[in-house]
Amino acid sequence: MSIMQPQNQTKKYDFLFSDIDSGIIKIPKFQRDFIWTKEQTASLIDSIIKGYPIGTFIFWQTKEELRHFKEIGNISLPATPVGTSVKYVLDGQQRITSLYAVRKGAIFTVEGKEIDYKDICINLEAEIESEENVVLVEPPDELRFISVHDLLNNNLTTFIATYSIEEIQKIQTYSQRLTTYDFSTIMIIDYPLDIACDVFTRINTGGSVLTLFEIMVAKTYDIERDFDLLQQYELLLDNNNSGKDLEDAGFDTIPAQTVLQCISACLQGAIKRRDILRINKADFINAWPQVKDAIFLAVDWLTAHLRIPVSEMLPYNALLIPLAYLFYKNNFQPLTTRDGTLYEQYFWWASLTNRFSSAVETKMEQDLHRMDDILLGNQPSYRGEEIRIKLEDLLDRWFSAGEAFCKAILCLYAFHQPRRFDTGELVKIDNSWLKQSNSKNYHHFFPNAYLKNKGLDYWQSNCILNVTIVDDYLNKRKIKARAPKDYMAEFQKNNKHFSETMQSHLIPDLDEFGVWEDDFEKFQNARGDLVVDELNARLFPELD
Repeated sequence: MSIMQPQNQTKKYDFLFSDIDSGIIKIPKFQRDFIWTKEQTASLIDSIIKGYPIGTFIFWQTKEELRHFKEIGNISLPATPVGTSVKYVLDGQQRITSLYAVRKGAIFTVEGKEIDYKDICINLEAEIESEENVVLVEPPDELRFISVHDLLNNNLTTFIATYSIEEIQKIQTYSQRLTTYDFSTIMIIDYPLDIACDVFTRINTGGSVLTLFEIMVAKTYDIERDFDLLQQYELLLDNNNSGKDLEDAGFDTIPAQTVLQCISACLQGAIKRRDILRINKADFINAWPQVKDAIFLAVDWLTAHLRIPVSEMLPYNALLIPLAYLFYKNNFQPLTTRDGTLYEQYFWWASLTNRFSSAVETKMEQDLHRMDDILLGNQPSYRGEEIRIKLEDLLDRWFSAGEAFCKAILCLYAFHQPRRFDTGELVKIDNSWLKQSNSKNYHHFFPNAYLKNKGLDYWQSNCILNVTIVDDYLNKRKIKARAPKDYMAEFQKNNKHFSETMQSHLIPDLDEFGVWEDDFEKFQNARGDLVVDELNARLFPELD
């Protein structure tokens, strides 16, 4: 579509602010600090009075309905008249809202303290052409002054009884300079939303681009349907015990971007930025409850079938997208055993190949077609991209809590529901503990300090095969830098469920795994063989 060239216009004070009073000019919720401090506002008014340039206001005229501010301080803003185009302020938000706050005498409450913009005043004892500021933040104790709010909202005749003739003349001059000031404005008309947001980004945020989520929050906002995407996303994460949410499921670290991609996958079959922006507002709002249900079903399946306890353990957040897509396209019916097995195969293949380390959007479009194959009863093809895990892939694999391959191994460990070495109780796995390799939940079975004393470097001891999932207490207070045969002998003596406990860590036989000999190499090889067998069984499942 062709875009009209920007229109340069000048507006007087009264004309500009009458559009706010009539609901035509709105402040989009692209930023939180949309009003200046009283000090900045006083300086701005001083510049106007002295005829200094104060920059240009840029407006976007559109029929789009965006999320916008409904109040300026304690002043409620009117709704836009039906059928009227809105003018959203893209540049000059702080200037225009600050000037409006003074005119209306707005009061803001910040950290429990009231800030009254009626206090901004003009020092009538100063010379009009003074180089010093004639506009003050607070009324002076011993000087003659007039509130800017009063000056803008009253006729000169109301001041006759209070001020001298000389002061009245100054007041008249200040009033004329404020109300006849030519504000420079640029109007961009009917620009697409993403281009208007790009304009806002370039002129307001110094290169800090508005996120796609921020744009979609603005685009999908609907007063009549009471839909606010930001609020809906926050409720999806945590709804304060008013129903199901991701926090209760342990998946509250799923980012807004992934949720948008789930919606786009279900509605568009693709998740590129342009695909998401292309979604019609009504379609987006209509689909929100269904896609939210699909996300919950996906999370429930991951926790029940793959036993992934928390979202921080997911190799990629993007793995949630094709699973939610499966449930959405399958009319929210439970996955069959075969369909679940085929998705599980995909999960391990994508994780162990580090599939989404790049080109996520393009690869996801291919993978959604793989989900379509599953729904049609066909096994997806991975020809040319197959992977079979070998022992050497694991022996020197550096453990990094943020790397997809390592997270996949951690998912395998979590599947076996690791138990406390000392009591046999299930280990509590928490999102807040899983972000770093030195997390409370991660324990090197052969402690790093112990192996260092044996002459091994950290790159050798920090192997994924040497990692177990334990609790904070054991890791930091009981095990420390002790030899495995020492601390395991203690646990074996006191834990009635010791055999089941060690099986839950994929260390089923301490003799064969070299634990009683403190043989690190034997341990790695034995545990590595077991991990390899388990991974390959998932990569190459037997199907009915």
